[in-house]
Amino acid sequence: MKAPLAPGIRLITSFSRDSWYRGFILFLTFLFYTAYHLSRKPISIVKSELHRNCSTVIRPANLNITNNVTWCDWQPFDQDNYQTLFGVLDNSFLVAYAIGMFFSGIFGERLSLRYYLSFGMVMSGLFTSLFGLGFYWNIHSLGYYAFVQIMNGLMQTTGWPAVVACVGNWFGKGKRGFIMGVWNSHTSVGNILGSLIAGAFVSSSWGLSFIVPGIIIASTGVLCFFFLVESTSCVWFVSEGLINGAISGEPQEVTEEHSKAISFCGALSIPGVVEFSLCLLFAKLVSYTFLYWLPLYISNVAHFDAKEAGDMSTLFDVGGILGGVIAGLISDYTGGRATTCCVMLIFAAPMLFLYNAFGQRSLATTIGMLLVCGSLVNGPYALITTAVSADLGTHESLRGNSRALSTVTAIIDGTGSIGAALGPLFAGLISPTGWNNVFYMLISADILACLIRDVYKETGSMFFTINNLIILTVLIFLYQ
Repeated sequence: MKAPLAPGIRLITSFSRDSWYRGFILFLTFLFYTAYHLSRKPISIVKSELHRNCSTVIRPANLNITNNVTWCDWQPFDQDNYQTLFGVLDNSFLVAYAIGMFFSGIFGERLSLRYYLSFGMVMSGLFTSLFGLGFYWNIHSLGYYAFVQIMNGLMQTTGWPAVVACVGNWFGKGKRGFIMGVWNSHTSVGNILGSLIAGAFVSSSWGLSFIVPGIIIASTGVLCFFFLVESTSCVWFVSEGLINGAISGEPQEVTEEHSKAISFCGALSIPGVVEFSLCLLFAKLVSYTFLYWLPLYISNVAHFDAKEAGDMSTLFDVGGILGGVIAGLISDYTGGRATTCCVMLIFAAPMLFLYNAFGQRSLATTIGMLLVCGSLVNGPYALITTAVSADLGTHESLRGNSRALSTVTAIIDGTGSIGAALGPLFAGLISPTGWNNVFYMLISADILACLIRDVYKETGSMFFTINNLIILTVLIFLYQ
């Protein structure tokens, strides 16, 4: 009797070739953008090591010093204006990222995504490592670290438009919210891994907190060069060329039809692009302020050391994973992307207030509130940067032109990155007056993000009016 086919083989053969390619591309792009975010996170972990409370540090017996207050700090961050200097580093990266993003999408539409991503990841790995090498080369120049941050910010712009365009090329609109919600967890996974890797070295040799992530993202760039398949047409090209070549005995050239890449102004005219771009500006302002300042906030308020504060801050990103998946599921089921974003942002505002007021009272309270805040803040951010961007990049007004995804994604994320630059800057300027004021700034930005005109289109005037009344009520409650 002939043995039946092994269950594992039956499972493998039950999936079509396209399904395998889709799964493979989803995994690869997830890995790539995890590496991008992993390499961004170390600066927020290392801040509390560059400027420390030296009175709690055991001084080496052979160290001859005259200043007992700042002897353990890394110059030039040993000064009283260290928070402003940290703000300079943050904004060197974020402003360069925001400006570069508007051009990145244009390049992404016209260059091979595989070459573009590979180049960006290798160069980003180089500049991330150069920041860490400042520790071993004993560099104490703010200009050096700011220059490295600027160059790294420009290199990092290669990532988002390219990976969204690649995933959008492979997946249809039907389940895009859920698929991209799960896929977008790479942002939080990268932040978590970046925190853990940086935290492992921060107290002993903070240079490795940058060098190790730099090596990781450069390695994924090499992986991208060898394995990324940009779209279904690339697979068709290879398959048809091989089949026709086998039949005729000669390799056949298969031509692929190219539509004209969309212009910047043309992308702006797509309905919804401007509205969601402005929404993301405020949502990303809140998210990136947490990304860059949450470990320092936890260290100052809860009095944790640098590693403990970094580990605790990862809970915000764990909540972000849940929020992205939930937002994707709800928006797929209801068909209301804008409404889903708006409702989550409305609930986020009072939760931020409660976290600042009561979040540090116990460990359980801290964990619970960080998870909830991360979910409500990062859920809309994830939805806009993934499913919404992909929807708008394949909008019906484009009449089938598939070469708008990268430009639309870059416009939305570039506008959001302006908020990402402003948030940490404002936090650096406001934090000396007290953390309460930082949270009032975050709550205000969160409420402004709710004012999306597309909610009116999805739900009608009554819900839009109720939405604005709820926002007004929250404002009165928080600022009375």
